[in-house]
Amino acid sequence: MFPGIDGFHWTLGHILFLSLFFLVVLTIFITVASAAWRTSRDFKTHNAADLCWKSDFAELPVSDRRCRHELAGRVMSRTCDNAFDCRHCGKYSQFAVLPVTGHVSRLGIEYSPDRYYHRGHTWLEPSDYGTVKVGLDELATHLVGRPDSVQLPGIGQEIDLNQTAWRMKKNGKEVLVRAPIEGKVIGVGGPEQGWFLKIQPRLDPANPATFRHLLRGAEVHGWFSRELERLQLQLRAPNSPAALADGGVLVPDLMNAVPEADWDTVLADTFLEA
Repeated sequence: MFPGIDGFHWTLGHILFLSLFFLVVLTIFITVASAAWRTSRDFKTHNAADLCWKSDFAELPVSDRRCRHELAGRVMSRTCDNAFDCRHCGKYSQFAVLPVTGHVSRLGIEYSPDRYYHRGHTWLEPSDYGTVKVGLDELATHLVGRPDSVQLPGIGQEIDLNQTAWRMKKNGKEVLVRAPIEGKVIGVGGPEQGWFLKIQPRLDPANPATFRHLLRGAEVHGWFSRELERLQLQLRAPNSPAALADGGVLVPDLMNAVPEADWDTVLADTFLEA
């Protein structure tokens, strides 16, 4: 059927076949080249990490996608449909002015009112120089305790919101910690320092409220309350009432204190792994 092969003769059928064959080959080539170009463009414009996060977000259970305004008691019930990025939410201003009516109870866990919190259990603390520190919040610290190893990004590396900021290992389990903000890494710490990264945020003129996607105040309290309820269910022994290791208060290093728990599920739910 192809020129150069013994027995080939130019006929109308051969011409039609070869025309269709090379048309298909050209279409495939254009499709692959276009996909490669779009992928390269997405990486250059930081869209690739955003697309990956939106895909992961869509796979989270509904209970993990509650709107921040529900956590604060501003609305009765609302599921976030914007991948937790309130900077692009058209209804944020409408709900943000509503009064906070959530019930405040003692959680047995401390959180700073001067910090912003990401739902992947990191905190962000701004400095006077426009940079931010990033660390693990108290709940995540109680879960993991002291990690067996930590893999941090290099100085100067660019990271995107919700992409993996650093990795930890504990008892053979890998923990992927999501970035609470986009920017350039300008410093690295660790468990001993009480923080893990210093970041120079990547400012977007279209979104001047850089930290609006993060939780603060009553929202943090409502979110921690729900997270503790989840842990009580996930860490309970079979056929026993829901309770944490000492009857309701987080104890240090839960991964060692409750080794029989389903830690794959607990870590995936805590650190927003789909």
